Amino acid sequence: MQIKPRQHMLDIWRAMARHSFDDGKLVWEDTDGLSSVADAERLLCLLYPATEVPAFRLDQPDTTERDVLRALEGVGSRLEIPPNLIAALSQFMRSHTGPDDSPTFAGGHYFRPAEPQQKLTHEQYQLGVVDSYSMSVTLCLATLGFLKVYEPSTTRPEVRKAIGELREATNTRLTAAMISLLRSFTVNVFDAESEQGKRLIQVIGQDRQSDRAVLQQFSRRFRPLRATIIESLSRGIQVDESIRDESQLFECGWAWGVVKDAPTVTDLDVQVPGQPDGIADRLPYVYFTVIALDGIQDLFSDRTLTLGLLDADQQKLAEALRLRWELSQQYWSAIARFGSERWPLEDLPWQTTGLRLESEYFSLTVAAILVHDLVRRKATDDDLTRTVAIMERLADRGRVTSRMTRNDPAIELHNPGVTMPLAGSERSGGPLQWRMTDFSAQLLKRIIQLAELSRNIDAQDRLLRLGEQAFEHLWNRRIEDGEGAGLWDHARAVYPDARVGRRLSWSITERVTECLVAARNLYEQQPIRSPELAELARDLLSEATHLFGREQLEASTSADGSRSRAMRSIESRLDHARSLVDDRPATAFALALPVLQELDTLAQARGAAAQEV
Repeated sequence: MQIKPRQHMLDIWRAMARHSFDDGKLVWEDTDGLSSVADAERLLCLLYPATEVPAFRLDQPDTTERDVLRALEGVGSRLEIPPNLIAALSQFMRSHTGPDDSPTFAGGHYFRPAEPQQKLTHEQYQLGVVDSYSMSVTLCLATLGFLKVYEPSTTRPEVRKAIGELREATNTRLTAAMISLLRSFTVNVFDAESEQGKRLIQVIGQDRQSDRAVLQQFSRRFRPLRATIIESLSRGIQVDESIRDESQLFECGWAWGVVKDAPTVTDLDVQVPGQPDGIADRLPYVYFTVIALDGIQDLFSDRTLTLGLLDADQQKLAEALRLRWELSQQYWSAIARFGSERWPLEDLPWQTTGLRLESEYFSLTVAAILVHDLVRRKATDDDLTRTVAIMERLADRGRVTSRMTRNDPAIELHNPGVTMPLAGSERSGGPLQWRMTDFSAQLLKRIIQLAELSRNIDAQDRLLRLGEQAFEHLWNRRIEDGEGAGLWDHARAVYPDARVGRRLSWSITERVTECLVAARNLYEQQPIRSPELAELARDLLSEATHLFGREQLEASTSADGSRSRAMRSIESRLDHARSLVDDRPATAFALALPVLQELDTLAQARGAAAQEV
């Protein structure tokens, strides 16, 4: 199934407008408790494409395209859509603000009890989580960009007042989300002889070397990164002083929430209320690290920089987050590719060290960080090609591209999903868990990112075919009728043995929306240039140019009007083909062939006419 970003995005918008809007007003849900994560995901299904894809822009009503307006009829008319979106965003900001006017980042019903008989308290539902911090960064940046472009186009006093209030609330929430991300970053230092140390050595050593040899290699490989972390102690990174000892192992990344004893951020011009004490253990999770990386990279996007969306305090926070963003990418990318032979990442499934869990989902999250690192350093080398093979294996093992067998354990990846204990959550009154059900959508997202990065024709072709298979799998999982028709997720449509049937998931729906935006960016790129075809195209054009020049010698002696028109057409097509040979050699090659055929036909006709004379 070919990915058609425009058509499929319009289908999602049409379904969302039908499900979530009533007479232009967003209908809010309260499923098992308020969740800022789910609410942000739902709004991003509309706002993310509207601010990232020019064809879907809603912030300049005069330029909104007709098929977009038809898809969003339930949201309002051309002039009503922006104010209705502002009203929905304003309601989101109010709903997720605490009594002290500070933004809240409740995980809500996304938190799950560790024991079946355990009931979550209101306070537990209200706990902040990295998913919410990261989603809020993306949502707030999209909102600020939307307001900045839309504001000059309206003169209605009540709308301009709503814009000013929403901008203030959004800036406050953005700053709070960035602070929370800073306070959730952690570096975990542990001894090589500890249980966690032995597990890490086993994962990266692949049992091919002695533990001592692996420890020495780790020390050499991570010496520059360790030095950067030590140097960063003065820039707010909290880490045990034992990291200076090169015999100690360490991990860095994001915990599930604000870590216990994390200091408050005070060196800002404007103080943000509400920096609650953290309860999370200082244990990095690869899942929450990926989620954080996805949100933080939006702080440095071209749109954010071009529109100047960050104020002075936010720019200071962004630089601090960028340091942690780079540290995490470099660390996990190096861990994934550790050693000189088989990568630890190629040994599926990945085993986490702190929680002692293993799953293809964790392999995918580590691969996602590797993709982030490949994009950061624009790597188009062997690393990318090997990552393609990992994606193909994950798609197969996750039964995205292969048939589900009887009693297949792979179904647990999708339904009910992979569950993680949240270390330190017992401090809230009882241990909590977090469940991930978006394996297929995350896989598709990373496949498309790799395809966008790849400059190798074979690798990109493999990725495109894999992406189309993964997208078809996901598209078949849409809810067909009833609540949430046209949205996700209906796992039983592809996995008949799934425990749960239809269940509206804004998490999966938002991930699919991100995939379509990424696919659009992929198709906007120039196709990969083939040096071999470029050389052949130049040879063809050289011969065609020479033959055209020969035919021009005869053209002036002929009074045949059709021949003159043919010659002008050939000249125009030759000029066009020459202009494409550097960027699109295959197209230039295809254009040159009929020109050569036509020149041969003209030459034969001229020769036959000469014989008759």
